[in-house]
Amino acid sequence: MSAGSDKEEILELTRTYHQSGAAEDFVPGVTPIWPSGAALDEDDRVALVAAALDMRIAAGVTARKFERGLAQYFGLRKAHLTNSGSSANLLAVSALSSRQLGERRLRPGDEVITVAAGFPTTVNPIVQNGLVPVFVDVELGTYNTTVERVAAAVSPRTRAIAMAHTLGNPYQVAEVAALAEEHDLYLIEDNCDAVGSTYQGRFTGTFGHFATVSFYPAHHITTGEGGCVLTNDLKLARLVEQLRDWGRDCWCEPGQDNTCFKRFDYQLGTLPHGYDHKYIFSEIGYNLKTTDLQAALGLSQLGKLSEFGEVRRRNWSHLRKALDGLPGLLLPEATPGSDPSWFGFVLTVLPDAPFSRQELVAFLEERHIGTRRLFGGNLTRHPAYIGRDYRISGELTNTDVITEHTFWVGVYPGLSIEKIDYVAESITEFVRGRSGEVA
Repeated sequence: MSAGSDKEEILELTRTYHQSGAAEDFVPGVTPIWPSGAALDEDDRVALVAAALDMRIAAGVTARKFERGLAQYFGLRKAHLTNSGSSANLLAVSALSSRQLGERRLRPGDEVITVAAGFPTTVNPIVQNGLVPVFVDVELGTYNTTVERVAAAVSPRTRAIAMAHTLGNPYQVAEVAALAEEHDLYLIEDNCDAVGSTYQGRFTGTFGHFATVSFYPAHHITTGEGGCVLTNDLKLARLVEQLRDWGRDCWCEPGQDNTCFKRFDYQLGTLPHGYDHKYIFSEIGYNLKTTDLQAALGLSQLGKLSEFGEVRRRNWSHLRKALDGLPGLLLPEATPGSDPSWFGFVLTVLPDAPFSRQELVAFLEERHIGTRRLFGGNLTRHPAYIGRDYRISGELTNTDVITEHTFWVGVYPGLSIEKIDYVAESITEFVRGRSGEVA
């Protein structure tokens, strides 16, 4: 039997193995309802096994194909895979700090506007590059900031804006992009939670100088671990590639040599003429690449992205309708003009409610309904940021409310309507019981 037929037999057995898995019987109060998770099918399993059989253990042809697919999906010119969404954010900010940008580069002490109510790795690259985060407050309900708050935060030291679309809900990104252009600022869209979301009919991640994406299992599609940086600017894309790939000046793909036809004819830095271009470094870089194994899974997932988004929207809308009118809870709202591909369903317990967030969360967790906080809440209150150089524009009133009173539950594609109904019934039972109402 040939190697090719052996492989096909193995892949067919892989499909059979996947199909033989017992389907989960949902038992309310016993079966865990996770707030997030990957939606993986037999095609995904086969894609991983096929890549493993070919021993594609580093970044190669499959990674390049996935990058092209991602760029095509967003309608952007370049996509570079990374080992995480957090690394993608680090690369985006670091690229804008490159000396190759001359007077346009970000310098230590420059300010970058962001929000305090978010995930730390949106903010950390700002600090790690010696820049100063400027924190603005957000709105309750949408959990995003407003263009007015961003405009009020601009100072003579402001050079960039870096913000995430919260839980898949777009912020006013068209208006923020216009503000950035008006003040000659860079805009980084942290799109990790919002792949497939649109604002004014346009994908989030297509408004800024950079967009970043995460492929962690909690996100819209997964490669296990992984992320991506996208841009329309070829010079910025080249900087990301250099920083991701050790900081080297060479652009040869792995396994390639001398694609520039002058590998031994460069004179850069104070190196001797003809120093091997594969080992000339023009940036202080990292190794933040991904692998073809991960890319194979990502390619399989990419074809299901639109379907995943529709299930997220369905689950969110179903839960929103079921909880409408419950006392003591502030329900989420989409930003006007947007169509979110929701990452989660966020709830805030109102100050005058006859119950606390802690009590409601404990009730849900006892029923094996997973909950999560709105990430870090007010990041300035965390140990990591105490004593750091940052500025707060205005007050962080709503951010503090989020820190004390806000959490979210899942709407990801792995949740059936039966599970969503159980979440809604559980929240309703608790709230009406504490409110003295008959369910």
